[in-house]
Amino acid sequence: MSALAYDGLAMTGRQLRRVRNSPGLAVLTQLMPVNMLLFFGYVFGSALAMPGREYRAFLVPGLLVATAAGGLMTGMFQAAADTHRGVMDRFRALPVSRAAVPLGQAVADLVVTAVGTVPLLLVGLAVGWRIEGSVPEVAGAVGLLLLFRFACTCVGIHLGLLTRSEDAAGQLGAASFVLPLLSDAYIPTGNLPGWLRTLAEWNPISAVTTALRDLFGNAPVPRGAAWPVAHPVAGSLAWSLALIAVFLPLAVRRYRRGE
Repeated sequence: MSALAYDGLAMTGRQLRRVRNSPGLAVLTQLMPVNMLLFFGYVFGSALAMPGREYRAFLVPGLLVATAAGGLMTGMFQAAADTHRGVMDRFRALPVSRAAVPLGQAVADLVVTAVGTVPLLLVGLAVGWRIEGSVPEVAGAVGLLLLFRFACTCVGIHLGLLTRSEDAAGQLGAASFVLPLLSDAYIPTGNLPGWLRTLAEWNPISAVTTALRDLFGNAPVPRGAAWPVAHPVAGSLAWSLALIAVFLPLAVRRYRRGE
């Protein structure tokens, strides 16, 4: 086994133990999307042209992607906390692969996300959401969702290593909550003003959300949209791979440099 793989597994195990030792935080994190589904589905749904059950079916893929985008906040806060407390300095003093530390954090987050998505899916099924796509389409949707989560976590880790402060990371993470609001995760973008619709459709969250709705069979691809939304699978892959290609090497470089 290569040094990167061995050290990466060790770092992944450390992050998973970290989650196990904070069960309350893990439960609250996983309950938030469920609460949002119930709130948005029954409050916002009554104010939109879509009937309640139809809107909840429209909403579930958006909440899945919004939760995946939360990897930005999670990755940022954990990396900043480890940096602020000197954990990263201790790791750099050990004979550990420099890429293993950020990579292990991202992989552990992916495992936790995959498990934590199950309650949201079950609640979604309970309130009327249904999967109409074929097995390969559903598998593709899950793959795109996890790839996007990994990409967002890589971005968050790099930003957390830059801030080096839990307080700053918490404030930046809270500000990232606006990103799903500037997308089609919660509402259709067709009636937005021209400039705002363009901004929302070039948001990577919109591309991934549209891809999931299409692959799950919940809603067709909208016509006349920007390229990432008009070609949602290709747009999702392009956005996710671009974010990983840029921010994972930057995170490794930042971790290697330290101060």
